[in-house]
Amino acid sequence: MANEIIKLSIVISTTGLSGSSIYRLAAKNQFPKPIKLSSRSSGWLKSEVSDWIDERIKASRKEA
Repeated sequence: MANEIIKLSIVISTTGLSGSSIYRLAAKNQFPKPIKLSSRSSGWLKSEVSDWIDERIKASRKEA
């Protein structure tokens, strides 16, 4: 699926970050922003989370 949406629990397990860290980074434009699905539900584009992880890997390898 080209635009797969994943829920917070998957984002947490994929990134290793806490939910509060994810929202804090998103507010600072340092993590993909959630997509509002309904009044009480949000999700993230899997591709954007994967891209963020790839960028973190690249950044950590440049420092070494």
